[in-house]
Formats: sequence, C-alpha cells, structure tokens
Amino acid sequence: MIRLTLDKALEYAGMTRYELAKRTGIQYQIIDNYYKNKVKRYDSYVLERICDALDCQIADIIDYKK
Repeated sequence: MIRLTLDKALEYAGMTRYELAKRTGIQYQIIDNYYKNKVKRYDSYVLERICDALDCQIADIIDYKK
C-alpha cells in the first residue's frame, strides 16, 4: 500500500496547505487531494514541486507498506 505522508511533512516544515499551494504554483484543491490521500495516480510534476517547496526527498512524503 502506498500512502502519502504530506500531512507529516507539512507539520515538520511548519507550512500550511495554502502556503504550499502558493509556493508550488499548484492549485489548492490538488494539494488538498494529495494531503488527504485522495489521489489514485501520482503526478511526478506535482511530487517534484512539493519536494522542492518542502526541501525534502520523495521518500519523506511517500510511505510504502506491504
């Protein structure tokens, strides 16, 4: 199972979803869907922008469990 841990990453960075949307240039609704794990197919562009804005690695926002 793949799960996004964007909520933890944002808390660690001290950033809100709104601020992340502004920094990435990605619509708030898309950020919110990633935050709430409502995404079925992950967009590499979106993930890259999120990682750049949070100054983190992809492994910091994605969790994989068997």
